[in-house]
Amino acid sequence: MRWWDIDPVLRLERELFPEDAWSRGMFWSELAHARGPSATRRYLVAEEPAGGRIVGYAGLVASSSDQADVQTIAVARDQWGTGLGSRLLTELLRAATAFECAEVMLECRVDNIRAQRLYERFGFAAIGVRRGYYQPGNVDALVMRLTDPSTSLPSTSDPSTSDPATPDPSTPVQGTETHG
Repeated sequence: MRWWDIDPVLRLERELFPEDAWSRGMFWSELAHARGPSATRRYLVAEEPAGGRIVGYAGLVASSSDQADVQTIAVARDQWGTGLGSRLLTELLRAATAFECAEVMLECRVDNIRAQRLYERFGFAAIGVRRGYYQPGNVDALVMRLTDPSTSLPSTSDPSTSDPATPDPSTPVQGTETHG
């Protein structure tokens, strides 16, 4: 994700998370830590091949304690069920592995069963609940943890491990190092 992606990302953010959407300043702040040798963030956007419409985005922060936190994953409604969420999460787990993180944490709305199933497929396990975490709706968050993110990455060399429901991986998923 680059600064010029913020406006289209914000439109998608507000569509998907109307009550607790991130602000422009929050995205700017995250991107300020996503470049250079001391980067602690990895933010990605997924674009449609034709037209370049942003149809998904994701972000991760790595801390100095060998832990990463998934900050956000969002996929446009017309892309649900295409495998895009899995591809974005895979890229975040690759980033966590590159940051040498031993575990990855995340919060997920307790009413977002679709996302919980995605995370469980990757090996995340529920470890607690944060009451009233999502404001202003006062919705609880399920806290989930994945230990050793490198073991949850799909094999690129073994075709038997590919997910037949996942479309062609050539659909661009672009990130801070490769976008622009």
